[in-house]
This record gives sequence, structure tokens and C-alpha cells, in this order.
Amino acid sequence: MRIAVCLKRVPDTTARIVIAADGKSIDETGVKFVVNPYDEYAIEEALKLKEAAGAGETVAICLGGDAAQETLRTALAMGVDRAVLLQSAAGSDGLEVARALAAELKGGNFDLILFGKLAVDDYNHQVGPMVAELLELPCITSVAHLTVANGALEAEREIEGGIEVSTASLPAVLTCDKGLNSPRLPSLKGIMAAKKKPLEVKPVTLGAGSLTLLGLSLPPDRKPGQIVGEGADAVPALVKLLREEAKVI
Repeated sequence: MRIAVCLKRVPDTTARIVIAADGKSIDETGVKFVVNPYDEYAIEEALKLKEAAGAGETVAICLGGDAAQETLRTALAMGVDRAVLLQSAAGSDGLEVARALAAELKGGNFDLILFGKLAVDDYNHQVGPMVAELLELPCITSVAHLTVANGALEAEREIEGGIEVSTASLPAVLTCDKGLNSPRLPSLKGIMAAKKKPLEVKPVTLGAGSLTLLGLSLPPDRKPGQIVGEGADAVPALVKLLREEAKVI
């Protein structure tokens, strides 16, 4: 079984974000970057499926600058066989990123192409389904349980009030959600082995795209709370504020 996992390098979710002087990017000084957390579920699922099959190949693919090699090395340390860096300035247009990934994936004879369900830096949910459309492959998003057998798959995704079950034949594109598995941590042996695994760098140029990033801004500070009293005696005052000031009732 041949499986590709598409990754993104993102700021650690605990990092303090500062807008850069250009107003369109973040100041990366002192910011730790990691593998997109949802992509870790995709990596783990690829490794589990290969182990269950007893043979095959797993390939990690990431689009970004030279610093993204660290992201790919993490995937290699977890157990991925080889990695490909599509070397380019990170783009904000999801379709152009999808086109670059699809061009690399096309002709790769992959049985599965896995993504995280979203990237935690932009929350766009776009690139995985776009790649599937460009490659004319079936796509199931936000997969929380997966079974693969006899050239087909059955995937479960959580929806409001229940579980949705979908089936597809291979090859297919999936985006992975929490609950699918518990990603393993790179071992010392894996970290050492990752240094010797192949990591190919391929320069790519993204198209101009149709999305223009006008600027970034931090969310406004929350207004300070009010203490209106204690116990049952505070209820009338609280109801009045909710009705007249907050206007939520």
C-alpha cells in the first residue's frame, strides 16, 4: 500500500502571536513551529495502515520554505519512509497550494492521500478536498474512524446528532479528525534514522491565485466582567443586564 501524507508547518498553538510590521504576516521571532496537529493524525493512520498491510511506502509532502524540512524530519522520525519538500514561499491561496500538491501527487500511484481536516493557522478546510477534485478522486472529510480492505474503505465522520458512514474505492483522499488514532511520538531511534532517510527538495512556483490577503489583526480585548451580586438576590439584576445591555434575551 502506497500512502501520501500532506503536511503543513504551523506555529505552535501555545505560541504568542505578534503581527509583523507589514501587517500581513506574523513576526516569527521566538515562535516555535510544529507539524500541524491534525496532520499528525494523518501520519499515524498512514503508518498504521502500512504496518497492517505488511508492506508498502509512506511519503510525507510539505509545501513551504527551507524551514519546512524540520516539519518533514519530524514525520520521518515518526516512521514515514521518505519526504518531499515543495520549496516555495508559503501561499495564502488554498487553490494554488492544492494545484502544486496535486501536480506532485499525480502519477504517484498512491492508494491513499491523507490530510489533516484543517490547518490550525487558517482553519480553511480547503486544500484536501481541492486536491481530490483536481485529481478526480473520491474524498471523505473529517474522518474519525477508518477501515480499509480489499481495495475499498469505510469511513466514519461525526456529525451533529450522530455518525455518518461513507464508503469509497481506492485510490481516495481523506482528511483526518481527532479520535481517528493517538499519534505516536518520535523515538530516539526514529530521530536518528530520520537523518538518513531521503528528503527530496523540489522548487515550485505558485500561481498568482485569486485570493488577496489584505491584512492580519488580533482579536479585540475582552471587556472586563461585572459582578452583580451573589445568590438568588442577584438574579433580577443579571436578567436586566442580559436583556438591556447584552441583548441576548
